[in-house]
Amino acid sequence: MRYVLCANAPETKDNDFTWKDFQTRNNSELVAIFGNFVNRAVVLTHKYFGGLVPQNTKPATIDSEVLSQIQIIKSEIEENLENYKFREALKSAMNLARLGNKYLTDTEPWSLAKSDMERVASIMNVSLQICASLAIAFEPFMPHTSAKLAKMLNFTENTWERLGETELLVAGHKIEQATLLFSKIEDSVVEAQVAKLEATKAANEAATAAEAPVSEPAAAVIEAAKDECTFDDFMKMDIRTATVLEAERVPKTDKLLKLTIDTGLDTRTIVSGIAEYYTPEEMIGKQISILANLAPRKIKGIESRGMILMAKEANGKMKIVSPEERLSNGATIG
Repeated sequence: MRYVLCANAPETKDNDFTWKDFQTRNNSELVAIFGNFVNRAVVLTHKYFGGLVPQNTKPATIDSEVLSQIQIIKSEIEENLENYKFREALKSAMNLARLGNKYLTDTEPWSLAKSDMERVASIMNVSLQICASLAIAFEPFMPHTSAKLAKMLNFTENTWERLGETELLVAGHKIEQATLLFSKIEDSVVEAQVAKLEATKAANEAATAAEAPVSEPAAAVIEAAKDECTFDDFMKMDIRTATVLEAERVPKTDKLLKLTIDTGLDTRTIVSGIAEYYTPEEMIGKQISILANLAPRKIKGIESRGMILMAKEANGKMKIVSPEERLSNGATIG
């Protein structure tokens, strides 16, 4: 909860919180990136080296590049914390976990174990140094998680000044068995919380309606039908499902959101005028329908590739057109 609230925390207004965003960030960031990296590093160290930190006797260029990145990330965290930009500071800390996760994936020590254990030793040494730096980097944001990770690593000299050192855990140091830092949140848990909120909302609305004076409903004004288009024109449109990965407001605008989406074919950016109907937090993880082959255009200096399908109600309110149930990204509509 601390992670999600800080990750969503704006610097100039109240925080927006949704249970769906809580689930998405927990599962896709804490579990899939941070927790996955630490678990793999610790489990592989026990599998190949009996839980002892191996020596880094066969370093490669990628090792030095990764270790140098930690110092850059440390500076970013410090600068943002000093300027009270806690959300940006946390984002930099999570980038350290992303760095470690990508490093393990790129180096594939499990594939090298049959032919080059000396190189595997160096990879696991670097991975464990990143784990130790994570225990330091996340202490301002998630102290209980940092303490749990430090205990797993038998790491006690975890002062901030040491973040990024290349020998936080010396060769021969004994680490504990892996324990899960985070647990996946299932849909049923979120659905139960949402149901409780909906019940409370319905009760409040009913109480308000009972007190409000009765008024004549305004007649709905439906927009006139547009001119016919040919079947060939319709078939030119490539309408597909996509999922929103990231969302943020476009600076100096009231209506625009910048969305990073997964179309199943690629990851792209769409700028959409939906900020008065949806917050960035509500959009993250939402599956949408897009016109994928709309010619790119620049909006406020950002290249937008595609258009979100929206339904406009008689009162002017816009709603996103989404599949009735979640589909694979890139599923065609038409």
